[in-house]
Amino acid sequence: MAPELSLETSVTTAISDVVGHRETAVGLHEPWFRGRELEYARDCLETGWISSVGAYVNRFEEEVARACGAEFGVAVVNGTAALQVAFQLCGVAPGDEVILPSLTFVATANAVSHRGAVPHFVDSAEDTLGLCPEKLRAHLARVGRRRADGVLENRETGRRIAAVVPVHVFGNPVAMDALVALCDDLGLPVIEDSTEALGSSLDGRGCGSIGRVGTFSFNGNKILTTGGGGALVTNDGDLARRAKHLTTTAKLPHKWAFEHDEVAYNYRLPNLNAAVGCAQLEQLPYFLSLKKDLAAAYAEAFSTVAGVRFHGETKGAARNNWLNTLILDRDVADQRDAILQATHNAGYLTRPIWRLLHFLPMYAECPRADLSVAMDLERRVVNLPSSAWLAPALADETQTAER
Repeated sequence: MAPELSLETSVTTAISDVVGHRETAVGLHEPWFRGRELEYARDCLETGWISSVGAYVNRFEEEVARACGAEFGVAVVNGTAALQVAFQLCGVAPGDEVILPSLTFVATANAVSHRGAVPHFVDSAEDTLGLCPEKLRAHLARVGRRRADGVLENRETGRRIAAVVPVHVFGNPVAMDALVALCDDLGLPVIEDSTEALGSSLDGRGCGSIGRVGTFSFNGNKILTTGGGGALVTNDGDLARRAKHLTTTAKLPHKWAFEHDEVAYNYRLPNLNAAVGCAQLEQLPYFLSLKKDLAAAYAEAFSTVAGVRFHGETKGAARNNWLNTLILDRDVADQRDAILQATHNAGYLTRPIWRLLHFLPMYAECPRADLSVAMDLERRVVNLPSSAWLAPALADETQTAER
């Protein structure tokens, strides 16, 4: 009888069965330029429109909004800037508290801090990996209270609770119906951190278009990239115009005069980056299709590996499969680092989930709810190489030249 394989060997073998052996290390998520990126970038260089205005910026804003089902889009330099401006648009003031999950990338909390507000951490749901509406309801029933003027405040700190930020972790849609209903009852705006979720949807509604404002990132590791960039989307025309004004130095329209009417930001996305983004957006349906096939192949490969579970979709959700995720059984959670080491040794650059934000020194004293689910997940999550070009349909094609 053959000896039983170790868990780390079984995981490594399953990854290899899906993506095959590669001559170079396989990253977690890499950009893929196979369309008209060079053509559009060359057009910017040849015409001189490389900076903060140009036809590609306008086109990119329209197409990002269309891709997620929102009416308006405003392109900015990165996803953190998009969140910071979204907080200002929705009335978050310095000294307010903003509710967000502890289980998210640090940029979500950093954007709160850049606004001068205070992160208030709440727990996640294991099925979505995102903010849990039920636990949020219970937490706010305990710590929230209404002031005489109707404002919801944290009874423990005396600060106003100003907004709620669900994060669609790894492209998995949060349970938005329950969350929006709760926040509507409480009078709290919902600002979607959809930085990882372009192409994901819930019951046919694109992530980013469900809350009052949605934000996206187009960093090099996202499902599509502008090299570096972000966007806000909204269905509110007034908010969109306000966002454009704030992110373009609050310059008043004039043929030549430099008149500005408030302190604002130079957060404009350069036309050159937007050109790359337009070419990438043309390929979004293809990328989504390949990534769906890759996720299906991983699900099958790991269905026979004891001790791990491939994270699947929830009812009504269609995710973009930005990062494919394994969740270890609790009794083997202590083997996570061994799995990471073994897969790295084999050339597959897997990653753990982020360190929970309330453990970071700058956020250790922030208000927080019970975070038992998030703390449990932190020990058990491993992310798998998820680039679109790893899809089995492309296994026999040479990708090096195209990449």
